[in-house]
Amino acid sequence: MTTKANATDDSFHVFDTTLRDGAQREGINLTVADKLTIARHLDTFGVGYIEGGWPGANPRDTEFFARAQKEITFENAQLVAFGATRRAGGSAADDPQVKALLTSGAPVITLVAKSHDRHVELALRTTLEENLEMVRDTVSHLREQGRRVFVDCEHFFDGYRANAAYAKSVVRTAHEAGAEVVILCDTNGGMLPAQIQAVVSTVIADTGARLGIHAQDDTGCAVANTLAAVDAGATHVQCTANGYGERVGNANLFPVVAALELKYGMKVLPEGALAEMTRISHAIAEVVNLTPSTHQPYVGVSAFAHKAGLHASAIKVDPDLYQHIDPELVGNTMRMLVSDMAGRASIELKGKELGVDLGDDRALVGRVVERVKERELQGYTYEAADASFELLLRGEVEGRARRYFRTESWRAIVEDRPDGTHANEATVKLWAKGERIVATAEGNGPVNALDRALRVALERIYPQLAKLELIDYKVRILEGRTGTESTTRVLITTGDGAGDWATVGVAENVIAASWQALEDAYTYGLLRAGVEPTE
Repeated sequence: MTTKANATDDSFHVFDTTLRDGAQREGINLTVADKLTIARHLDTFGVGYIEGGWPGANPRDTEFFARAQKEITFENAQLVAFGATRRAGGSAADDPQVKALLTSGAPVITLVAKSHDRHVELALRTTLEENLEMVRDTVSHLREQGRRVFVDCEHFFDGYRANAAYAKSVVRTAHEAGAEVVILCDTNGGMLPAQIQAVVSTVIADTGARLGIHAQDDTGCAVANTLAAVDAGATHVQCTANGYGERVGNANLFPVVAALELKYGMKVLPEGALAEMTRISHAIAEVVNLTPSTHQPYVGVSAFAHKAGLHASAIKVDPDLYQHIDPELVGNTMRMLVSDMAGRASIELKGKELGVDLGDDRALVGRVVERVKERELQGYTYEAADASFELLLRGEVEGRARRYFRTESWRAIVEDRPDGTHANEATVKLWAKGERIVATAEGNGPVNALDRALRVALERIYPQLAKLELIDYKVRILEGRTGTESTTRVLITTGDGAGDWATVGVAENVIAASWQALEDAYTYGLLRAGVEPTE
C-alpha cells in the first residue's frame, strides 16, 4: 500500500469513515472486494483519509488491510485503521488489538476513547484516572512506532454536559500524548448546531488541541452540526458517503464537501474532483446495493429538478433564479418536470432538454400544455415518464404520432391449473412495414407474456429491439372508483444497455395500461436507435 503526495495540504482534513462507521447501516453488508472498490472511489474523489475498519476485531477488516497494502496505490488518501485504547490495567505495548493496528500497515490510526465519565465507570469498569492513562499510553506507544494518531472522543458532547472538566481532560491528555487531532463525537446524534459551535469554541480555547467533528444524524442536523464545528474552528470533518451509518446515519460527505468548497470557498479536494461528486455518490450506492436517494442534496436526480410553472418561467430567463448553484459544478444536471402544473416555459425548456425544436410557435406550445393537462387529469404522469412525453411532444411537432407498428389486437390469458400453478400466454396481432404479423409467447405473468410476444413479432423486422430489456414495472391504483373498478397507471422502465427510459400507460384494466406503456417503450427504443417510422 502506497500513497502519493496529498492533493491538499494538512491544514484541513476530509476524513471518510464509510468503510467502518457507514458499514454499520442496516442493510449494508460489504465484502472485502466491495470495500476495496469503495476505497478506490473515495480516493478518486480526493478525500484525505479513508478509515478502512478495525483490523484484529474481525477477519474481514484484517483481510481488507492486508489486500489494500498489495492492491491499492492511493493517489490522494491515506488509509486509516480504527481501534480502541488499550485495556485497563495493561500496557499498550502488550495489548493484542494495539498490535493488530500496527500490523495493519496503515500509516494513520484512529483510537476511540471514552470521554463521558459514566461510560468510563459503567462500560470500561475502571477509574477516571486509569482511562486517562489508557489514552496517554496508547497514543504515546503508537507515536513511538512512527504512526500518526487521531483520537475519537466517544460521546463527547453528552459527556461534556455531564462533566465538562473531565471531558476536556481526555482531549488535553490525547493532545499532550501526541495525537494530531482530537475528534469530538456526537455519538448519540442529539446535538444542535448552536450547541456544537459553543462547545467546540470553548474546548479549543481551553485545551489548545486541534479538533475535529464526528456527527451522527439522529436530529437531522449532522451536516449542519459539522459545518457549525468548522465555524467554531474545527479543521477535521468525519463523514460517510451518502450519509450511511448506524441508526439514521452520519454526516453526509457530499453536502459537507460541497458546502466547504462552494459556500465557504475552501479548497478541500483536488482540482476538478467536485465535478465527479454525483458520479461517485451513485457509484458507491451501486456497490452497497442501495438505490441512490433521488432527493439527496447536490447529487440526487431531483436536486435540480423543477416542476412548477412559475419556476420554469424564471429559469427560462436565468437558471440561477431558482438554483443555488450551477448543477454542473457537482456533476449533476438541471431537469424540467412536465405535469399538470406545467406552463409554456416548462414545455419550452423541456423541449430544449430533449432536443425537440419548438421554434417560436406559441400555438404549438399551447396545444402541448393543454394536452399534458388533459392527459394528467386522466391519470398519466409525465414527470416520471420522459419517454412518453417526448413521443407526445414529437407527435404534436410532426403533426402525427410516431409509429413503427400498428396494433390490430392483443390478448393475454392466465390459466389456473389443478396443481396450483399458473400458465400465462399472450397473442399479439399487428402490422409492420406492410406485413401482418401474429405472434404468441408465454411468460411468468401476463405482462411478461405480452412483452415477449411483442418482441417475437417485431425483432425480425427491427433487430435493434434485441437489446431492449424491461428493467422495472410499477402499478398504481388511482383515486376515483374503488377496488377492482379503479383506474390503473402503469410505469415501465426499459433499457438498451446504453441508457434507460420510462413510459406510462393508463386504463381501467391493468393489462391494457401495461400494453400502452409497452407500446411507448418499444417505439421510443426504435427512436433512440435512429430508425425511421414506417406506419
